[in-house]
Order: sequence, then C-alpha cells, then structure tokens
Amino acid sequence: MMNGLQQSSHRRYNPLIREWILVSPHRTQRPWQGQTEKQDTPTARTFDPDCYLCPGNRRANGDHNPAYGSTFVFDNDFAALRPDAPVDEFDEGGLLRASGEPGLCRVICVSPRHDLTISRMSVPEIRQVVDVWGQQYRDLGSLDFINSVQIFENRGAMMGASNPHPHCQVWASHSIPNETAKEGAAQADYCHDHHSCLLCDYLALEEKSGERIIYRNDHFAVLVPFWAIWPFETMVLPRRHMGALDELTSDEATALADAISHLTIAYDNLFETSLPYSMGFHQKPTDGQDHPEWHFHAHYYPPLLRSATIRKFMVGFEMLGSPQRDITPESAAQRLRDMPAIHYLDAPGGR
Repeated sequence: MMNGLQQSSHRRYNPLIREWILVSPHRTQRPWQGQTEKQDTPTARTFDPDCYLCPGNRRANGDHNPAYGSTFVFDNDFAALRPDAPVDEFDEGGLLRASGEPGLCRVICVSPRHDLTISRMSVPEIRQVVDVWGQQYRDLGSLDFINSVQIFENRGAMMGASNPHPHCQVWASHSIPNETAKEGAAQADYCHDHHSCLLCDYLALEEKSGERIIYRNDHFAVLVPFWAIWPFETMVLPRRHMGALDELTSDEATALADAISHLTIAYDNLFETSLPYSMGFHQKPTDGQDHPEWHFHAHYYPPLLRSATIRKFMVGFEMLGSPQRDITPESAAQRLRDMPAIHYLDAPGGR
C-alpha cells in the first residue's frame, strides 16, 4: 500500500476535520541538538500528605476529600467554566464578537493511590473509571444549559498536569467546542452523502489492512490513524456504531477498559517511562438532538518523538501552514504492536 509514497514527502487527508497533514519520513535521519525534556519519574509513595487529591487531604479551597477507596468526583475548585456565567452576546459590526459561556468543570480521581497511573491499574479498576465517565456524560449532558461534555486526561508535567495523582477532568459547556464541532460536521456530511458512518467505514478499511491496528478485542480497536499528527498518536474506536459512553453494554465497558490498559502499557513500555499524553473522548453533543452520524471515540496525543527526552513541538510550519510528522503512522503502529503486554515496571527485573 502506498509503496511510492512511504519514503518520500506526501500529504494525508483527515476526513474528521477535513484538513491535510504533511508527512516527511526522510526527516527521521536528521541529527538532534535541540531541547530535551526531563523524564517524569514514577512516585513510590502510595499516599502523599501534601497532595490535594489524595484521600482525606485538604484541597486548596479548604474542603477535605473523603477517604475514598476507588474513584472520587468533585467540582473543580478552579473551574474554567462556571454555571453562573451570563449568556450575553456582543457583536460590533460582525468583527468584534463574544458570547457568554456557562458550564461546569469536574475532576475525577481515578484511584486513591498516589503512585498509580491508568497503565498500572487492573482492567477491573479501569472498568470502574469507565463507568464513572459514562455517568458523568449522562448526568452533565442532561442539564438544560449543557450541550457538550468533554472528558479528558493530561498525563505528566510536560502536558500541563499540575498534580501527579492519577486524575482526569470533565468540562461540560454550553457551546460545542471547535474540534468536536468540526468532527460532527464532517460526520454529518459523510452520512448524508454516503448513507453510512464515516468512522464505521474507516474502521472497516483499517481492519482489512491491519497496518495501523495496534490491538483489538471483541468490541474495540486501537489504531494509529492514517492521518495522525503526533508521533505515536492513536485512536480507540468501538467496533459497534454508538454515539457516546452511556451506550456501552457491560461487556463493551469492560472491553474499553481492556483496550485502554493495553494501549497505556504499550505507551509506557515504548520508552520505559510514564509516557506523557493528552487524551480525550469525542462524543455526540447533548443538545437534545439524535445525532445518528456520531461515532464516539478517544484520541491519544503523546508528544515524545524518539526517546523519553526528545519531544515533538508544534512550531514553525505547523503553526503557520499545516501539521507535519516524520514517523509514518505505519512504523509508529508497528513499534507499539511490538511492545510486550506486561508493564516494564512489573516485568521480571523491572526497576
């Protein structure tokens, strides 16, 4: 497949956001004398008395966390979105425009243990987190002023995580964020033109090829998308058409936990570090419409390029022109497929 393009510069099209990505595989040979990143070191403490997310500790606003034993959800003490924000509109000549944006932000502590990451949790433990994600989508999405629910995790200081305790976030907004809106419009247009689902059709092509599939079970597939931008970017896709987390059956929720476990272990094993990433679910809006075109999925964006210290920055041409990548999606998928299923810290002789 693409034999004439694999080793030369070429563009790939992302139908979800209808934009092009420049791929430059020959650039993997260039020497690196730029900035390197400090490697995150896994903490050895199961409890940190100074951590504002550990059970029983006091948070920055003075509230005390309960002595939770699995997951814990609370309203973000420093929320980017507030429910009392006005919905006023400002428009001066169509050029200076602004509008109020009410919403809610919550934090989900995924484990009481300070020393864990999702990659070190068992599938049953991750399944508890999946259930919480679905419940948060359902509860927040049912509010009249909420039209979109974004669940995401920033892992590692490199990705802006302010606390190493394992946690993720939920931002529920009145408007539909840019990336979700772009993906929704692309899926709606594809459904109208082809009378089928964009991501169902795409996944069928990927499963037929197998080049970019990293892992799959009965209900989910993990793959490096054909149009990936980040060096080891992946998507997690349900093999059945569904619009959101709250549509998962019990078996599918467990399968999602299994897929996430396999992927995050592969990530950590790739460079033998707690690999930083930003991840998030894209799901159908909660605006009261059916949205049959939506196929829910997760994006994972890890920034590390060649080792645990060399990072991919979005600068220069990528900021001013188009996104660009050096490692082809096929080679990235192969490297992730080759990772063992046991976390490097849990393997015999692991540090």
